[in-house]
Amino acid sequence: MVKRSVDIAISAALLLFASPVLLLAALLIRLTSPGPVLFRQRRVGRGFRTFEILKLRTMAHAEAGLAYTLGPDPRITPVGKFLRRSKLDELPQLWNVLCGQMSIVGPRPVVPELTCEFVDDYVFLLRVRPGLTDPASLKYSQEVRLLACAEDPMEFFKTVVTPDKIRISFEYMRRASLWTDLGVMLMTVVICCFPRMSRLYGELPELDDAQGRQVREPKLAERKAAIPYDGRIFAHELAQMEAEMKKGAPAEILPWIPLPDPDYAQQSAPVQIKQRANSL
Repeated sequence: MVKRSVDIAISAALLLFASPVLLLAALLIRLTSPGPVLFRQRRVGRGFRTFEILKLRTMAHAEAGLAYTLGPDPRITPVGKFLRRSKLDELPQLWNVLCGQMSIVGPRPVVPELTCEFVDDYVFLLRVRPGLTDPASLKYSQEVRLLACAEDPMEFFKTVVTPDKIRISFEYMRRASLWTDLGVMLMTVVICCFPRMSRLYGELPELDDAQGRQVREPKLAERKAAIPYDGRIFAHELAQMEAEMKKGAPAEILPWIPLPDPDYAQQSAPVQIKQRANSL
């Protein structure tokens, strides 16, 4: 009750305070690229209930491309680059907080496909409302830049980054209190202004951790065998292609994948996810 009251008070105050910034950002988005101001995407919330997360649109609207961003993406508009760097594109999620779909502090909400693959972990994490910020997202505030340096961004994302985020979120939930949440809020402001301060949450994993990768691969294989999921939403080669282009390798055509239809989430993350979660 206390946490929810704090969420309502802070989200309402921040929405009121940030309204001029949101109006200016909305105007810039409409003037520089056609399409809606807000971007909506289905995420999984408390108790495996799905909801639409809100963000300021940072990509060209209705352009075919990747459904999940794991690195540089040419669809990002010039205004979108600024909004992403400054994290201003996340401000509309304060409305999700006010509506009770999210909290100010909590494990970040993910797409249904990721909860399907790591369902054993999210059974615990989704006992609470997902958050606008948390220690894991602060540590990986520069995640896109990190993934862009990986030879295989998808493998690195699912075998290194995601398990590390889950570990940090577990630690947060075990010791979460009003005071730790206030500390996370304060550090969110600090890291938005000074990204290098994210090192306070630990060093980023090494990209060439071959030994660790050999240990993690069997676990990933076990997950894939036990839990059916549609991996197409995770398909990503842009970061690898960018690395090859820097090395002078010829690039032919970008690996565009058509965006999923509105029912894609229900098709690739069926009701069995929730049934399996309830049975654990």
